[in-house]
Amino acid sequence: MLNPIIASDSSLEHPMPITSTINQLSAPVGVTLQRFIANEQRNYPQAKGDFTQLLADISLAAKIINRDINRAGLISLEGSAGAENIQGEDQQKLDVIANTRFARALRLGGKVCCIISEEEDELVHTGNEQAKYVVAIDPLDGSSNIGVNVSIGTIFSIYRRRTQRGTSPTMEDALQAGSQQLASGYVLYGSSTILVLTTGHGVNAFTYEPSLGEFFLSHAQLRFPDSGKIYSCNEGNFNHFCPRIQAYLESCRDQNFQGRYIGSLVADFHRNLLKGGIYLYPPTQKAPQGKLRLMYECNALALLAEQAGGMASDGTQRILEIEPQKLHQRVPFYIGSPNMVEDVLRHLSN
Repeated sequence: MLNPIIASDSSLEHPMPITSTINQLSAPVGVTLQRFIANEQRNYPQAKGDFTQLLADISLAAKIINRDINRAGLISLEGSAGAENIQGEDQQKLDVIANTRFARALRLGGKVCCIISEEEDELVHTGNEQAKYVVAIDPLDGSSNIGVNVSIGTIFSIYRRRTQRGTSPTMEDALQAGSQQLASGYVLYGSSTILVLTTGHGVNAFTYEPSLGEFFLSHAQLRFPDSGKIYSCNEGNFNHFCPRIQAYLESCRDQNFQGRYIGSLVADFHRNLLKGGIYLYPPTQKAPQGKLRLMYECNALALLAEQAGGMASDGTQRILEIEPQKLHQRVPFYIGSPNMVEDVLRHLSN
């Protein structure tokens, strides 16, 4: 039995017994992502561990990207890579690096037959023709913010392949409606690094503990507030929006809502998920079909939003109901607290 020795620090008004100190320092550190997924898998007797391994591969790549981002300014990883992606956007060095990191992790993990990426022109075959999963990914959302130390992120979706295992995957495997997602999530690289995930049973967030190299459950069963006071929109495009969207934004101002727009979709979405709000990227004269990509950004966040009690629409239908026609399809995007999304849809229908 431990002696009831009392800590001798005279600066403490009420010194803490050694036993209390030991109990405090040996408190549980929490549930790791790996353990959480393993526990979830027990609900599916037919599961063989492939899905758990796939999520482990994604989390490993996220840890490596987190390291790369944190040292970007020290090893000249900031700035342009000197090329454009399929979207016609200037690729940043970390865009290319993140794309390579995730593709390598998913290929070597062996659980993914093909990948579609915002940074790739076409379907990427992994060589794992026996694998049963397809991943859609935006490896580094908001990468233009790297040089100014603003939060950026990774967005991913997981689908089950449609073609027979053992054959070469096709566009039929890649072009699936968002309602067919088995899971989706994002990693937010900010003041802390957080992985937010849904497997179709609510939304949970895991915060990275770098000294242990693990993601720990930090926010269980996240829910969007029904409404909020934040609207996230690039108001620099105000004059290029249709009159109905202009009227909606004017109503937000009339209600003294707070305009908050980071320029990193993941960061804007995450804040609104926690505090209540709406993110909107309407069509403009320059981008009449919208700017955000259905397969790499909108589907993943739409599933998360609905699992957290929110809504996601292109202005006329649920994002998850859209049947994709091409890999890099763009759509208008309205997502967030349900009352706020319904309000903007009312404005669009008038």
